[in-house]
Amino acid sequence: MRSETLQDYINIAKPYSTLKLPKGIYKGNIIIDKPLEILGKERGVIIQGDKNGTVITIKSSDVILKNLTIKDSGSRVYNIDSAIKIDNAKRVTIDNCKIKDTLYGIDMSMVNDSNITNNFITSNGKEIPFRGHALRLYYCSNNRFINNTIKKTKDIKADYSNSNIFKSNTFIENRFATHLSFSHSNIIMKNTYKYNSVSIMLMGAKDTNITKNQILSSKGSAGIGVMIGSVSNLKFIENRVKFNAKGIYIEGAEKGKGVKRYIIDNEISYNKEAIHFHHTIKDNHITYNRIFGNIDDIVKDLPSKFNLHANIIEYNYWDRYEGFDKNGDNIGDTPHRVYQYFDRLWEYNHKVKFFYATPIISIINFISKVAPFIEPNLLFEDSKPVLDVK
Repeated sequence: MRSETLQDYINIAKPYSTLKLPKGIYKGNIIIDKPLEILGKERGVIIQGDKNGTVITIKSSDVILKNLTIKDSGSRVYNIDSAIKIDNAKRVTIDNCKIKDTLYGIDMSMVNDSNITNNFITSNGKEIPFRGHALRLYYCSNNRFINNTIKKTKDIKADYSNSNIFKSNTFIENRFATHLSFSHSNIIMKNTYKYNSVSIMLMGAKDTNITKNQILSSKGSAGIGVMIGSVSNLKFIENRVKFNAKGIYIEGAEKGKGVKRYIIDNEISYNKEAIHFHHTIKDNHITYNRIFGNIDDIVKDLPSKFNLHANIIEYNYWDRYEGFDKNGDNIGDTPHRVYQYFDRLWEYNHKVKFFYATPIISIINFISKVAPFIEPNLLFEDSKPVLDVK
């Protein structure tokens, strides 16, 4: 099969047939408008675009792409030039493909019941503002993204996309590695995140389940492991959040109703800030977590009081807990309380941060604790802190 005839072979192929491609370079900018499988039967099968537009456009359900390298899309952001564009389809499979030197990776609009598995996706090698998204989902549901490696792209973005599964993927050096916006009932589990600007971002998402992920080493002084904004019924369970500037950033609204976050059985360790609350601390269920080695455990950046009765916070391990366990039940005799003393004024006024950790601030803070002349603010309270992690 010659490269210039690939579209011709697609055109004459019968629905549900398989085109088996030997090693070679095949001309891209092809359109698949029928159920069809394109299979690279050996290594080195490349479908190459002409750097203008999208390399492969899928306009049919039941399409399979397997064992292909797809490269050289156009560079027009407004046109969403992509390696693969899928529109209004079901049961599409992209498996064991390598996508490189493209603007967008896989662009999906109104795609359901499909599988994106075992792929390697990267971008055009340019700086982040000039890259496209590795995955872009728009009104897509019941899809599975499993065992992919996504490296040095812009975002993995899902808008109005429900009941998708992101499992066992590796996200390295992206901007927003998993960004869900107004997307509900999605599962994010057993993924590894490294060196992204923000590993997981949730905005207006409901019923999200984030379980058993490794969320590590977000980049830069503002790097965030998990950013949570306007969510309802979030389950964040058995994750490891480590080496981030901000481990978990929670944007809470004072007048918000029904916003619940279940943060259970996680390790949150060696971050600059373990949990950062914006504005208010309410509607949190924080239990059985291991929180240690962080520079700051709890940060709140706007002056509002801690609402004790609007949270369930207990049975967490804190390496800064200073109480005792007289009856030996592994539960502290007194609550673990985090107060806001003088040395934390930088949380409200970042100009003060210039003096953070200087001797004068440390001395004033020590005096405030020993002989307080101003009542400190209670930021956070664990009513039943655990003394030892068993």
